[in-house]
Amino acid sequence: MMMLTNKLSKAHLPLIFLLLISGFWSYYYLSSNALNDYGSYKPEWLLMIDGFLVLPVLCFLCIKDKKEAAIKALVYSSLIVLLGSWVIPQHSKMLWSYFESGRYLLLAIFLVVELVSITTVILAIKARFNQNVDPDFAISHPVEKYLGKTITSKLICFEVRVWSYLLFANRIKSNQFIGGQHFSYHNKDDTKTNLLGFILVIAFELPITHLLIHFIWSPIAANVISGLTLLSLVFFIAEYRAVSRRPISITPTSVLIRFGIYNSRAVDFATIETVQVNHQRIARASYIKRYNFFGHPNVRLKLKNGNLIYLGLDQPEQFIQVVKRQLEINQSTQP
Repeated sequence: MMMLTNKLSKAHLPLIFLLLISGFWSYYYLSSNALNDYGSYKPEWLLMIDGFLVLPVLCFLCIKDKKEAAIKALVYSSLIVLLGSWVIPQHSKMLWSYFESGRYLLLAIFLVVELVSITTVILAIKARFNQNVDPDFAISHPVEKYLGKTITSKLICFEVRVWSYLLFANRIKSNQFIGGQHFSYHNKDDTKTNLLGFILVIAFELPITHLLIHFIWSPIAANVISGLTLLSLVFFIAEYRAVSRRPISITPTSVLIRFGIYNSRAVDFATIETVQVNHQRIARASYIKRYNFFGHPNVRLKLKNGNLIYLGLDQPEQFIQVVKRQLEINQSTQP
């Protein structure tokens, strides 16, 4: 209970209140009991007070960032509109019908705002690419400026990175990334060629599969599956363009692992116990992290906490020498 209390903060109160009133008013409107005079008294204004007055006020009182508070108040109130459209009896709706119609306008405004925001972020990233700054920083800075370093920002950074490499990969070079020495991995076991093969296979089978599903099963299913396939095609193209441009780098304090379009990981030298060549196939395990596309990884990093990191590099021997030298330097400088 104490751990749960520590994780919950004042900013979580609006969400908790939303869940509580959703449960209570759903029970109130969907049942017949003494609270609603056994089904004869179910006015819409009861939910309106909690959803459109108390809940937004609670957002502004509990959330310090007023922009975030306004967004959450708008989203939560929209959810209340959706809830009310389901639970309030049709004969009790007077103003609620207008709220239900207004949600489409609200959705359109939200989409416009989102498109403007995405366009602004893309233009900011493109401008930073032209300034020859670290491409990862160019992508993460505009996102984290608005969202901070959160799980949501990491997911958005990943998505933005996909589109950035899809659209602007020709503006990105390996030497723009932070790090004194860079190591590639796109030539190992013909990684880049194999990715191109996947792209061609997906592009070739997409129209054929769409037609087959359309006529044999369902047009809707064909559209859904084709849409998902197109997203996977976008992912593979971005991955194909990123693998030769996003290197694994050595900084003065860490090994900076960049792997395709995935979020990077910094492994501090202080946490590394040994580094050595690997010639074996590595099975999946909770304490093992693999950064390797095809074949078996050729470098093993053993961390002091017992975890293992496996890398597949084009120059494994050179990488191992650099890391060992840096580990020796770090050990000699420790008191």
